[in-house]
Amino acid sequence: MNTKPSILVTGGTGLLGAHLLAQLLLQGERPRALFRSAQKIDAAKHVLSYYTKDYTSLFKQIDWVKADILDLPALETAFAGIRQVYHCAAVVSFRKADEGLMRKVNIEGTANLLHTALEFGVEKFCYVSSIATLDKKEGKAIIDETDEWNPENNNYDYAISKHGGEMEVWRASQEGLPVVVVQPGVILGSGFWHHNTGNFFSNAQRNFRYYTEGITGFVSVDDVVRAMIQLMQSPIQNEAYILVSENVSYKQIMTQIAVALGKKPPAVRVTPLMAYIAWRWARLYAFFSGKPPFITRHTAQASRQVFRYSSDKIQRDLGFVFKDIQTSILKIARDFRKDSTENSRNFS
Repeated sequence: MNTKPSILVTGGTGLLGAHLLAQLLLQGERPRALFRSAQKIDAAKHVLSYYTKDYTSLFKQIDWVKADILDLPALETAFAGIRQVYHCAAVVSFRKADEGLMRKVNIEGTANLLHTALEFGVEKFCYVSSIATLDKKEGKAIIDETDEWNPENNNYDYAISKHGGEMEVWRASQEGLPVVVVQPGVILGSGFWHHNTGNFFSNAQRNFRYYTEGITGFVSVDDVVRAMIQLMQSPIQNEAYILVSENVSYKQIMTQIAVALGKKPPAVRVTPLMAYIAWRWARLYAFFSGKPPFITRHTAQASRQVFRYSSDKIQRDLGFVFKDIQTSILKIARDFRKDSTENSRNFS
């Protein structure tokens, strides 16, 4: 086991970062992780409990450093002795009100990390982007890494901020920093049951009856983590990779989750009119309640769109094999039932 941290993880209190920390620990690494709120660290500890019974003692091997990626002096302290960086932290929102925050964190924060990585001579930097940055050409059957950003087709705030982050990464690569970029699809994983895709399982548990017929790329958090680690351990640099296990409809995903939890599959198709009414009502409710809307104009539209993605590049370059989504859902459902039975804390 490495006695001193040489790997830095941002976003370690989120879904992807927490699962990444777990896998690094199991490989004998002693990673350093940034955090802003100590209350959220327990979420990462809980994720580790999905992997091993010895999670309490193993969790102590993480070197937690309180730092905001917008705070350059704090980052300089966190980078001491670091040779690899996994940048998972990001603001994910489809609310117009969060536009400024997303651009600041996802672009400026990424630039700060890259600047510090260059200053400290980091050997390799992994940036977690998104399929949101890829061009969705009308009528194209399969989208791949050659479908580069087109502002006409990617004009919502989250996509703009992640593309801006990518641009900072490629600039740093031109300055001599070896980088890899991963572009995951919709990530499914255990924990955070009331946040992002964790809601798929929470809603299914409540017998949510509605579905949409849109199609997009899905991938398990385990596959994303494995791909990131393998890329960082390989000689590959200055390349981007789509990470999608399967292109599946939201209806199929919700049906598989419901069946895995012993619930009835959704049976009511959401029409365009229903979606329009839902996001309008959600925006009004959010205005008066002060709570984030459960659906936005963009998510309502995206849930009905059909886009398919190719992961051929990483399968070819690394010989990478993805798990099928059904197997991943069954495993996540077991974790969900275990948490429900034990009346675990809410890790949202």
